[in-house]
Amino acid sequence: MTAKAACADFLHFFRSWISNPLRVAAIAPSGDSLARIMTSEIAALDGPIIELGPGTGVFTRALLARGVSEADLTLIEYGPEFIAALQARFPSARVLQMDAAQLAEAGIFEGEPVGAVVSGLPLLSMSPAKIAAIVAGAFAYIRPGGAVYQFTYGPRCPVPRPILERLGLEAVRIGGTVRNLPPASVYRISRREPLDLSRERFNYRESDAELDDVAALSRETGG
Repeated sequence: MTAKAACADFLHFFRSWISNPLRVAAIAPSGDSLARIMTSEIAALDGPIIELGPGTGVFTRALLARGVSEADLTLIEYGPEFIAALQARFPSARVLQMDAAQLAEAGIFEGEPVGAVVSGLPLLSMSPAKIAAIVAGAFAYIRPGGAVYQFTYGPRCPVPRPILERLGLEAVRIGGTVRNLPPASVYRISRREPLDLSRERFNYRESDAELDDVAALSRETGG
């Protein structure tokens, strides 16, 4: 990417942050150093890949550099201000404008064909119920052995421990970088043991009793 394009992306991202800081949650796009860590365990054979919150496409370009086919990418972006640029930059990818919490009911794939999910979502600004819906929805499509890769600016995994335990998942920190604004860490989230993460069970509704229990447990444990 040229310096001019990088500057344009920064300004675009910064304006989006100004207009909705909770949704964007960072003043600048993720850097190349973080993108390399986020995609370091992903290979071409892991396709298809889902990317959540691609923004300006920093992680998307890193996935392509790892050999993943552009046609194997499904980019799920909630912010309408990013959609046109993503479609122009990655014309062979599938770009969907939707809330990632609706993954479970969206039916974007049949079965469990996905090798990995790369998430640039600001989970720290979301409710426990919404985090649970996003993570469970992602694993509804991930085949055995696959994982979610999530970065965070915080000191620990942004998916609270009670949610991981409830969904039968585990999180391992695979790296971090201070060459990012702000500095960030990357976690691999994978299945601990077989568990039913059907799309019907984990549709996102803030009033769901099960997800309310997860939220309450998270508050009690500080996890």
